[in-house]
Amino acid sequence: MGFIDETYLLDSEAAVDLYESIADLPVVDPHNHVDLAEVVDDDPWDDVWEVEGATDHYVWQHMRERGVPEEKVTGDASNREKWDALAAVFPDFAGNPTYDWVHLDLERRFGIEKPLSADTADEIWEETKRQLSEPEMRPQALLREMNVEVLCSSDDPTSRLEYHERAETEVEGVDVRPTWRPDRALKVEKPAWDEFVVELDAATETDVDDFEGFRDALAETHDYFADHGCVACDIGTGTDPVSAPVSDERAAAVYDRARRGANLDEGAVRDFKAYLLEFVGELNAEKGWVTQLHVGAVRDYRASLYERVGANAGGDVSTSDVDVVGGLDHFLDRFDGEMEVVLYTLDPTHYPDVTVLARAYPNVSVGPAWWFNDSPMGMANQLERVASVDLLANHAGMVSDSRKLVSYGSRFEMFRRTLANLVGRMVDRGRVPYDNAERLVEHVAYDRPKELYGL
Repeated sequence: MGFIDETYLLDSEAAVDLYESIADLPVVDPHNHVDLAEVVDDDPWDDVWEVEGATDHYVWQHMRERGVPEEKVTGDASNREKWDALAAVFPDFAGNPTYDWVHLDLERRFGIEKPLSADTADEIWEETKRQLSEPEMRPQALLREMNVEVLCSSDDPTSRLEYHERAETEVEGVDVRPTWRPDRALKVEKPAWDEFVVELDAATETDVDDFEGFRDALAETHDYFADHGCVACDIGTGTDPVSAPVSDERAAAVYDRARRGANLDEGAVRDFKAYLLEFVGELNAEKGWVTQLHVGAVRDYRASLYERVGANAGGDVSTSDVDVVGGLDHFLDRFDGEMEVVLYTLDPTHYPDVTVLARAYPNVSVGPAWWFNDSPMGMANQLERVASVDLLANHAGMVSDSRKLVSYGSRFEMFRRTLANLVGRMVDRGRVPYDNAERLVEHVAYDRPKELYGL
């Protein structure tokens, strides 16, 4: 087996054959962090750092770990200096999926087979710079080359979706859809919550002075997203998913206190979040949207990094201290059979919880191995548990969850190879006949997400 050759991640002939059956299927990506302005404007990138490093906090984290100063990660150093700093430490990334993804990007998109290092940094910089000036390396052409069929961004309810409107006529061959993400509406304990309410007021024709107006304004944005093709809602529950019956009066009282700037105790915060989670669920169920719950992220944990660089800079962590089953019981019972729910968990110790929940509720699906787990090991462990406890055919499929457009193809390739290898092992062990295995991997890789999201 050579470096990223045709047998990459594939341990048997059955696995190779299964991967070949799904390798060229279109990419359906129901959750990512695409810069849609970049796609719609379709301007060329200037250099490989813009493509591989400028937006990727996975890359930033590992550069810091290997001693690269922040100046050459997110600071004022030139892109060439940042690229050289990355190349110098990149051999030390071996074993981490970031090492695989960047090399897959270089090989699949640029035809560069040499590993990245200090010795090859200059050659790769020059060759990629030459190619990036060509029309076929612009964002929209790359999406088509990677066979991306559906792309669902993640958007704040206050967004007016200007670039989505432009994408309808200016992006050919890719179905671009928004995803409604009301996280800021739920975070009533955060100083920025009141800023969200003010923005919501400005974005709608509804007065948010009272709680009824706030709810109506959220519903108005929900309708607006539906008019623009939205089929899903993202909610980050953090480390404390909470669902419980809460009265309109109680939620309104908390809202009024929050608007006046009063301090809220823990019970008030929990009640408000529980109420809004159910309210959002009602809106989603009415429209037939998928509700995607992201559980377990501890945001901005590294305080010094947040103060210097800001959010989404690589200072987030996960924790096992999350009550997934107890936290979601009311919500799952309330919407039992009424809408599709996809559960993403950041800590792998919660896979037993979400798989048994998916087994108990036919409308609940296990989302792909997320964030720290989207590696060959993490995906294989999760898929094997889903197959053993729930049904692999009911797995939600893959999402890129990426801010880096060029990596969509690489991330889906890693998932599909891991899936093919897992099911290929079932064939080799006599557990599944090959024809059924082939049908299964095609279903999980492509048909299942289209079916689940109604695309």
